[in-house]
Amino acid sequence: MGRFLDLTLAGLTSGTVYAAVALALVLIWRSTRIVNFAQGGMLMITTFLAYTVISHGGSYWLALAVAIAAGLVLGAVVERVLIRPVANRPPLDAVVVTFGLLVGLQGIAGMVFGGTPQSYPPAFSIAGFEVSGSQILFSLNDLWIVGVVLAVMVVLAVVFRRTSIGLRMRATAFAPEVARLLGVRVGRMLTVGWALAAVVGAIAGVLIAPSTFVSPTAFDAVLVFGFTAAVIGGLDSPPGAVVGGLVLGLVLSLVSGYLGPDVVTLGALVVLIVVLMVRPHGLFGAGARRRV
Repeated sequence: MGRFLDLTLAGLTSGTVYAAVALALVLIWRSTRIVNFAQGGMLMITTFLAYTVISHGGSYWLALAVAIAAGLVLGAVVERVLIRPVANRPPLDAVVVTFGLLVGLQGIAGMVFGGTPQSYPPAFSIAGFEVSGSQILFSLNDLWIVGVVLAVMVVLAVVFRRTSIGLRMRATAFAPEVARLLGVRVGRMLTVGWALAAVVGAIAGVLIAPSTFVSPTAFDAVLVFGFTAAVIGGLDSPPGAVVGGLVLGLVLSLVSGYLGPDVVTLGALVVLIVVLMVRPHGLFGAGARRRV
């Protein structure tokens, strides 16, 4: 029972990070109908910048602030410079652009920061809490990760539901032509959406960096599992991204603990196939309806 509890808590921690990455992907998909396969490369760059701050004597908190600011700028620049020129072209063009951006960012990171994996310090202690005289595999740093991701989700929910900019972003996502006729600057809202998604990804990168090494390709698995979580929950649903990330994190933790880490990827594939067989548009995705 103790082992099951440890694996469940570990899955909750990793699942919240997958949920954050999935949420970043969903934000972009809802606004532009583009799957940003460069999300892993973008959060890798912002995490490397944060690592540079720490390696030069800066604090964890300054590094986090730098990563957030860099994500905000990077997301806006990517949308303006790379995505907008192909916005009205076939969808495959945008997919190729994001793949090219991923390869380019990894190449730049390798040249600037090197290919040697670097360790990233945690914000708080990684020693597990003691409960009834026994230690569990859930630390203060894990609590910090879960708390930050939940706070980010709450802030995004408030922004989208309670603010005027959130209303304009939702209008841009669901009916861009109507929104443009009503005076909404659709292009600006798309830029804001990409910037917010990059900020969420940057936060996820800094949070998960202590549990993995920082290198040009270190976050590829995070992107894969984040995308899987987004598809499981439904690419149109931010709440689905959260649920998908938590479900995937729990399942992968249990699979790794009981069956071994070698079958973790297979476990993710099985979960994805089962969900899509039952709900082809994801757990919370809205299926297309056709009137006959």
